[in-house]
Amino acid sequence: MRKRIITSTSTIAHTPEAWLDLERAATVEVTSEDKDFPIESSLSIVPGQGWRAAQPGTQTVRLIFDEPQELKHISLVFEENEMTRTQEFVLRASANPSGPFREIVRQQWNFSAPMSTREIEQYAVELPNVTLLELTVVPDISGGAARASLKSLRLS
Repeated sequence: MRKRIITSTSTIAHTPEAWLDLERAATVEVTSEDKDFPIESSLSIVPGQGWRAAQPGTQTVRLIFDEPQELKHISLVFEENEMTRTQEFVLRASANPSGPFREIVRQQWNFSAPMSTREIEQYAVELPNVTLLELTVVPDISGGAARASLKSLRLS
């Protein structure tokens, strides 16, 4: 039997210049937003406070690209410092704005302050000709009053 000891996987490191400028490359649609936490602050290359929905329940953030994009890396950061909850998100892509969609990832995460307050997801992908990227967030799978939020979404 052949055996190897492997180290933990490395994170995907990018300089700010490597990330796609979403403010210029796409139109964003969002089901709701808190006026103090607009979606732009989670999509900007410059770190911001992030987005938060105006009301509880499932929320969708949709990026519609001006030109088809070839995506190689997706970075998502979620934060929750106040509530204990289990969140689920689904990330989907399409080469056509009307579908069909390809599910990239479906992930659940348990937030529990003070130890588990930040979810960081880094994905290496091969997605050619993406015209639409859709993130759906169920902030509390038990149906509680939590509001969806997104600290940052970066693409390259």
